[in-house]
Amino acid sequence: MDDAAVTRFQLAIPEEQLADLRERLRRTRWPEAATVPDWSQGVPLDYVRELCRYWAEEYDWRATEARLNALPQFRTTIDGLGIHFLHVRSSRPDALPLVLTHGWPGSVVEFLKVIGPLTEGPDAFHVVCPSLPGYGFSDKPATTGWNVERIAGAWKTLMARLGYQRYGAQGGDWGTTITTSLAQQDPEHVAGIHLTPPLAAPLPGEELTADEHASLEALRRRQEWEDGYSVQQSTRPQTLGYGLVDSPAGLCAWLLEKFWTWSDHDGDLEAVLARDDLLDNLMFYWLPGTAASAARLYWESIRDVQRLFTESTVDTVEVPTGCSIFPKELPRPSRRWAQRRYPDIRHWNELDRGGHFGAFEQPELFVGEVRQFFRTVRP
Repeated sequence: MDDAAVTRFQLAIPEEQLADLRERLRRTRWPEAATVPDWSQGVPLDYVRELCRYWAEEYDWRATEARLNALPQFRTTIDGLGIHFLHVRSSRPDALPLVLTHGWPGSVVEFLKVIGPLTEGPDAFHVVCPSLPGYGFSDKPATTGWNVERIAGAWKTLMARLGYQRYGAQGGDWGTTITTSLAQQDPEHVAGIHLTPPLAAPLPGEELTADEHASLEALRRRQEWEDGYSVQQSTRPQTLGYGLVDSPAGLCAWLLEKFWTWSDHDGDLEAVLARDDLLDNLMFYWLPGTAASAARLYWESIRDVQRLFTESTVDTVEVPTGCSIFPKELPRPSRRWAQRRYPDIRHWNELDRGGHFGAFEQPELFVGEVRQFFRTVRP
């Protein structure tokens, strides 16, 4: 088959795979409860047991499968690797193509609430939403080298293959760095980029404002208390993968911890992200068995990305840029830090609600931010 071919894709998970998942969940060997009553040692036992009970007994994957299959899904081979993506075109002839890039522990599921609104109205988009290599229903790299720059190059090829000569790009988490690299690799075709958030750091010895001090202190606390997952995934992702690919309860706890910690809520995560939201995303790791392959992106790229949190850089991006800073996000750079790396910032907003998963948690706010920025680059 021609590697440049774009073929339709439909999810059709065998029933025996779902039965195996339910059986594994029912047979979980649980640890004892933590010695603290809160989340400071990780996900509380009662919380994860209840979510796994719901997953085994009440969650309906077939409804999610049908919802996804109602959207145009495709696969294509780029640089030797099969890439799964959603491609939802607007009915409006003036729509701007837009590629949305997720990160970890997310998936294309993060964007399901915003795809419809983004394709509608006078500021419409043709939405392209790929699964990262090693994530979801994209292929798993079998060799090293699939870092953020290579993924950005694949997205450049994808958008050209779809016939888009001028397009926008949006990303958060890994998507921030991939989108930034895409703008650097394809500036003649990228109309603008929207980031949640941008990555930038102060200059050495620069006098900091109170807000900038607070931002760096929050990042320091996160590195001390929250970065265990990153250290493991960036050093020994294969070792981690044996447990997470085999145990749905283990995978659930590993991902759930970050949704709890990184989302903006008042102690009730399900007031922001419903159980089905969390499990829909989780299934994009469990069904294709991608816990190890997804973690390897940390092994490939996290050291380069971490330097952007703490070191000023001349790694500039010349295309127009929009930045939306959700209050529970980390890092939260100041505009002056970001301006040095992204000199053509046309939209900057620090919102009062939302966390790391902006499109998932606050879809209406996310859509508004994307529309507002891209108005500045439309013809």
